[in-house]
Amino acid sequence: MFSYHQVKERPKLFLAMTGLTHTEFDQLLPHFQCIWNQYVQQNYIDRDDRQRQYGGGKSESTLVNIEDKLLFILYYVKVYPLQEILAFEFGMVQSTANEWIHILSAILKKTLDHGGYVPERDPQQLETVLASEAESTYGIDGTERTRQRPCDPEKQKHYYSGKKKHTRSRISLLAESILAKSII
Repeated sequence: MFSYHQVKERPKLFLAMTGLTHTEFDQLLPHFQCIWNQYVQQNYIDRDDRQRQYGGGKSESTLVNIEDKLLFILYYVKVYPLQEILAFEFGMVQSTANEWIHILSAILKKTLDHGGYVPERDPQQLETVLASEAESTYGIDGTERTRQRPCDPEKQKHYYSGKKKHTRSRISLLAESILAKSII
């Protein structure tokens, strides 16, 4: 059964499981904690239909520590194992793993946005973002993905190069260097 306290002693395993070093994990953890506290406040403490105090009833038996929660979701995002295998590795049943994946995925997304680790999506704003950052090394990564062929002949021309049998869409990504602010 994986837990943060077992894995933190093995840096290579930790990096392989999460894609982060201990330093990067520690930088992300306060943002994750903040978003987790907001989630708990909104969904559990401030509910109108609450019958018991928060924490009453069945005790949480899996992913008790905030570090375990972050390790769980980073491991899922990095390795993307089957839910049954993920549940076995973290000592829970598959349905519980599914619930944690849905909850923690949304929290991780908000965490990355809160910490400023989400890339700029608007190409017009990219130049201003790059100008405001300290000097760093950037690289462009690209890939092609298959997409459904548009029905409109004008739109078909835009996506079809004439060289391939499948209609593809090019996706480019601007990646910041490892030494800069990039985490995932």
